[in-house]
Amino acid sequence: MRAEIQSMNDNQVRELVDFLPNNKSVGSKWIFKKKIDMDGNVQTFKARIVAKGYTQIQGVDYEDTFSPVSKIKSFRIIMAIAVYYDYEIWKMNVKTSFINGYLE
Repeated sequence: MRAEIQSMNDNQVRELVDFLPNNKSVGSKWIFKKKIDMDGNVQTFKARIVAKGYTQIQGVDYEDTFSPVSKIKSFRIIMAIAVYYDYEIWKMNVKTSFINGYLE
């Protein structure tokens, strides 16, 4: 939990503001998961904080939503380009990512 909060602070993706009396706040909750290996042993514990978006009303509290996901078609195109140009393909694990985070 500390790592999740520290990551949000490091990436400057949240800001503490004064709450106005006529506004409605969106709550949050913690999601906990255990990552296990092939033998069923616990490898790591993960915690992330998520907003309770289901308390909002579209058109009143927000206008549009965005969820960055990749399509299988996009993945196949990238793989075809890599094969054609004989690129070396690497994978990576992103511990935390934020749409509004700053990259160096």
